[in-house]
Amino acid sequence: MGKRKVGALEKIDADFASLQYKIRRDPRSYEDEFQRQYEQYVSQRDLFLSAPANASIEQTRAFHDLVDLLAHVADCYPEALRTFPDDLAAVLTQHHAVLHPELRDKIVGSLGLLRRKDILDSPTFAQTLFPILVHTPSKTLRTLLFKRILSDLRNVNSRTKNHKLNRTVQTVLFNLVTSDRTSARPIWAVKLTRELWTRQVWTDGRPVEIMREACLGDNEKVVVSAVRFFLGGDKAREELEDDDSEDENKYGGVLGGGGGGPVDLKKLKQSNLHNKKSKKNAKRYGKAVDKVKKMERKKGAPHALNFSALHLLHAPQDFAEALFARHLQSAKCKFALESKLQILQLITRLHGLHKLIVLPLFSWFTKYLTPRQPSVTTILASLAQAVHDEVPPDALEPLVSKIANEFVSEASAAEVASAGLAAIREVALRQPLALNETLLQDLVLLRKSKDKSVMMAARGLMSLYRIVGAEMLAKKDRGKEASMGLRSGDMKLRKYGEQSAGGIDGIELLEQYKTEEKKRKREAARADKNGKNGKNGEADSDEEEDSDDDSEANSSEWDMSDNSDDSGGWINVSSDDEAEKLPPVKRQRKGGKLTKAVEGVEGAEGAEGVEGVEGEEAKSGDEDEDSGSEEDNEDDGSDDSEHDSDDEAEEVEDAAAAFSKLATTTVLTPADLAKLRELRMEASVDKILGKKVGINSSRYQQAVQNRHADDGLTAEQIELASTLRKSTKEERIAKALDGKPLRDSHQSTQAVRKAKKIEEGKSMTNQEKARKKNIFMTLGKARAKNRRSLVETKKALNAHVQRSKRGGRRGNRD
Repeated sequence: MGKRKVGALEKIDADFASLQYKIRRDPRSYEDEFQRQYEQYVSQRDLFLSAPANASIEQTRAFHDLVDLLAHVADCYPEALRTFPDDLAAVLTQHHAVLHPELRDKIVGSLGLLRRKDILDSPTFAQTLFPILVHTPSKTLRTLLFKRILSDLRNVNSRTKNHKLNRTVQTVLFNLVTSDRTSARPIWAVKLTRELWTRQVWTDGRPVEIMREACLGDNEKVVVSAVRFFLGGDKAREELEDDDSEDENKYGGVLGGGGGGPVDLKKLKQSNLHNKKSKKNAKRYGKAVDKVKKMERKKGAPHALNFSALHLLHAPQDFAEALFARHLQSAKCKFALESKLQILQLITRLHGLHKLIVLPLFSWFTKYLTPRQPSVTTILASLAQAVHDEVPPDALEPLVSKIANEFVSEASAAEVASAGLAAIREVALRQPLALNETLLQDLVLLRKSKDKSVMMAARGLMSLYRIVGAEMLAKKDRGKEASMGLRSGDMKLRKYGEQSAGGIDGIELLEQYKTEEKKRKREAARADKNGKNGKNGEADSDEEEDSDDDSEANSSEWDMSDNSDDSGGWINVSSDDEAEKLPPVKRQRKGGKLTKAVEGVEGAEGAEGVEGVEGEEAKSGDEDEDSGSEEDNEDDGSDDSEHDSDDEAEEVEDAAAAFSKLATTTVLTPADLAKLRELRMEASVDKILGKKVGINSSRYQQAVQNRHADDGLTAEQIELASTLRKSTKEERIAKALDGKPLRDSHQSTQAVRKAKKIEEGKSMTNQEKARKKNIFMTLGKARAKNRRSLVETKKALNAHVQRSKRGGRRGNRD
């Protein structure tokens, strides 16, 4: 009986599918049949709505098939089915809790089909499904509705942003989050916003505000989900974008026949002309065409500015204070420790990224800085990433002292001491004034510890202060470079509130490159001139006289005295700012007289020549000033120590002026910017390889080691030093024996592999079997192959291909 019933249902489905195909092919000819089906639908609908919970399986199945039929032919008869979407929405809204699962899914699918046919607009579709998503107890229905809503929003915003729909949906989600903060219903608003943010459908500040309000709720599940969005939503978006680009390259390489390169349509089309015509090749060519069109559209589309969610937050100070007071400082919050740690990470990320000042946060850390505290490395990492250079050192000194007393003590284990030193180093990296000299020198003494992890952590702290505050170290711990920097005044501890002058990252590399390039060109021009004049002394003397004449001519050109009799016209007098931008004038002593000359201007072209000689003149000018100052000291009898200090001060001023000269007096061309990017790349590569980075590069940036400011600090980075311990003898033996046979078995590696294959149920390959055959068993086959013609060889190869497709000689068996 059951088989007959199933067969009857399959026959009904086939009849409906055939009728649907006929109506869509010729709507006018089958209009009467459609009217009969529509009348049955109306009667079944009224009968079904009278008692949906008591409907039989036959009634449910008949209504299911009629809904499916009318949804597929709705675009053929728009006037007759004008109220059909409203009927489906009413049935689903009122009776979704008691409907049969198959009928319920069919109604949702029919609404999605009507939306794809543009019979139902997106706002109505979202307003119909989203309330059911929030209130329904069925997990399968929630999953289906979530996928439908998400797919519709992605499709609507695929080509152009539908701002009106986005604002409507975002308003609904915002109201859902703020209406009831204790309920778990806002979790779907959080999930939908996070998914659309990850897919880069929503990239502005509105979804960030929704997540901000969700973080301030009272439901733990909603709050944790929103906090995870701020901590990892941007990373998930970048990973998804990288995966999409990798898939495109891979897919393009497969379609184009290459290894990850672009799709070669010309090659595919040419191969289709000569290869066997098959549906597979035609389908492959069609996919390649679609992929090329999609890639061209993406290439022509403007690149979106994807700002981080943490940067799009409005009023981060108020948000951080509200989070801290609501979830950490309040005794009413009963969240789990893991949830509180995630909230703490968000607060500290905001505190360090936006340079906020929430002083009660640091006093809150005091009771949790003990080695016995669970997840203490996460707490240490959170404390370190909350610190920035504007945090008062008075608020950090008690915390650093407690870390040193609790973690870095003689009774502490090596892992605990290394974690404490690593946390102190991360705090000092962001605020060097958090440590006093006494505590710092005591911690640096641990570099002589016998434990490797403690020794490396202490050395890291000492290396950091050699860069950011060498005067706080003992003289024997400063090192050569730090001692020279302190003596010259180049290195000094930055005071609280002191800000360093900003600039262009890597501009000193470009300036150094330009100086070397001009120097090389000048030497090449000088060599060419010497080659033309010859190598005799007369030519050299003539050249010296010419250079003297040129210098005198240049000095006359730069003479500011009013010796001319011309009084016609206005005289342009440069201001002080413009005078500072002029090329430096070098004073030369000749015969007891001071003359002014600008060297190298005649060999330069335009502003580029002036820029080229600036670096050269600075060096030569320093030498002349040194010689001149020596003569003055001989005449005046001044002290040498005072002269050295003046020279050092002048060198520091000249270095600062040279650093900012290229950025302030020159407009960088596109070629300069391209070269700047290239020099930055070379410097980063050299740094990775262990080479010295640029001479004038920021020492503080070198200490940070290219760690991005937006990246948070993790517990793994605090625990990194503890992994630098010496392996025990047992660990070394286990690592050496890994993957090798035991000594007791006395087996070779091949025998072990063979035994492993036998255990897995595998046999030898045909090649392995052929190697063990007697040579006389293979001679006949080898001779026959040598005697075969090209036609026979082709037939044999084709037979081999067909046999492989068939699954061997016997073929694939079910």
